[in-house]
Amino acid sequence: MVNRRFTHFLILVAAIIMTVASSCQKDPAVNNPGPSKTSINADSSIVSSPGNFLAVTGTLKVKFNDSVYTFDAATDSIAFINVNGDDENRYFGITAINKEHSVSFGISSAGFAFSNINRGIAGSQLLLSTDSQKPALQLSLSKNYPSNGFGNLNLLQYKTGNELAKGTFYTFMAADSKANSPYYRVEGSFDLQLK
Repeated sequence: MVNRRFTHFLILVAAIIMTVASSCQKDPAVNNPGPSKTSINADSSIVSSPGNFLAVTGTLKVKFNDSVYTFDAATDSIAFINVNGDDENRYFGITAINKEHSVSFGISSAGFAFSNINRGIAGSQLLLSTDSQKPALQLSLSKNYPSNGFGNLNLLQYKTGNELAKGTFYTFMAADSKANSPYYRVEGSFDLQLK
């Protein structure tokens, strides 16, 4: 139940990042913001709330099967998110979407973010698409995971100098929530800066 709720939270955060990313892109052909301008500004305030940071430089690399997807903070949107609920509902993680809106990724762990920690994975999602209305592939945290757990997020550095977050991760993801669904190992690294 908690994993399903957190997966929904990751989808919401990814949607917010997509909205922010599209509002931050400069398009000289669009000079007249339409009626949606107000809702974009309201959504972007959620991402810029205390504890949530949009990386300015750096990369997030995600390896799935034989492919490596690289998000570059200079052109794509990569955010470090902290969810501060009650003691049982505190999460931190990374969510990203590329400039073309064809690849998005999110991963999270329970608890507080700080340097030199290695935590289990609480939620993850990878969306690949050439059509923004219908993902070609949607993976989320596997229910049919190996006996050693959902994976780990190793946070080596967090908020030290200009460094926003640096570390590695691996997780097990599946295309659906059926108990016998095959799962895939997804792994990667991130090195994100505030300047």
